[in-house]
Amino acid sequence: MLTAPDAAKRLGVSLATLYAYVSRGLIRSFPDPENPRSRLYAEEDVDRRMPGKAAERALHGGGPVLDSAITLIDGDHLYYRGHDVADLARTASVEEVASLIWSGAMTRDAFALTTLHVIAGRGSDGLPFVNRGASILPIVAARDPLAYDLRPHAVAQTGWRILNLLTSVAAETAELADTVDETLQKKWSPRRFGARDLIRAALILCADHELNVSSFVARCIASAGSNPYAVVAGGLAAIEGNKHGGMTARVAMMLDELVRSRDLRGAMAERMRRGEAIFGFGHPLYPNGDPRSEMLLGMLAGHLPKFISDVAAAGEELLGEKPTIDFALVALARALRLPGDAPLTLFALGRTIGWVGHAMEQYARDEIIRPRARYVGPRSAGSPAGARSD
Repeated sequence: MLTAPDAAKRLGVSLATLYAYVSRGLIRSFPDPENPRSRLYAEEDVDRRMPGKAAERALHGGGPVLDSAITLIDGDHLYYRGHDVADLARTASVEEVASLIWSGAMTRDAFALTTLHVIAGRGSDGLPFVNRGASILPIVAARDPLAYDLRPHAVAQTGWRILNLLTSVAAETAELADTVDETLQKKWSPRRFGARDLIRAALILCADHELNVSSFVARCIASAGSNPYAVVAGGLAAIEGNKHGGMTARVAMMLDELVRSRDLRGAMAERMRRGEAIFGFGHPLYPNGDPRSEMLLGMLAGHLPKFISDVAAAGEELLGEKPTIDFALVALARALRLPGDAPLTLFALGRTIGWVGHAMEQYARDEIIRPRARYVGPRSAGSPAGARSD
């Protein structure tokens, strides 16, 4: 275990950057048994982030591991198939972005609408969207005679059925409007001016983000020849983790704690002194700030509660890091008074588009993803000395 100064020195970064690594789940911290006001940092996590480990970190934010033509992260910009996502968020519909990513024709067929009526009658049972969606996808897959038609055009049609299905689950209705965002707006914020446009932009900004953990899971599942419903169910299982889309819940809980403080900046600084994370700030792929968050928070200008704006400013001042998409989604939900799980719902529903797109690419490759592990455990008694494990 390392102290904060020792960990920062080994990494060659500032304490603020170290705390940002902790907030993103890259380095674990633990209470110091000898000093309750201090934290200690996992040495193995620190070593994993050290310069010169790039090859070993290929699966932890390192170099590319496979080809994709869907999303490009280039400096401060994000592109879907060559189109700047900021422009798409301003002008495109969710359905147009899905078509762009899938490159397939999409129609609402009779099967999709019939299925939605079945699903709507189930009710929410008090479960969050991710759990409801993941539980219903295999049931619908078993009833879909085209689930295993993995030709590109057929997968695009299945993707449209899945998007309709999950929109129905999110809004708890079988009555779909013309667009995903309109359906959600009618359910969540029917009388709030501008809500539909903000929901639309959020879904588009979340549609894909290259090879993150849930998209890699989606590609692995697709590489096994599983159907698109299984791909999306796997993506949902990954995205709810608190280091991925579930980070939105951590941001929300932090805001609930901070709102009770009379000294906001002091309360945030005290969290840092205790070694606790300031969630929702700093993205390793965007040293100058997450363009998705910048876009969404910009659209929210004039709608944000002052408290949210103050947290954003204080976090940036203390950490030297700008808010992430996780923070922006929670800010959107607070500004529009959306349901508590709306941030993760928007994240997952938008990302469904990307998962289907990655599945299509993987089906076209027609090869299974099978990385190897480097064995580091004990050898059996019969293993010859010096035998290689890789």
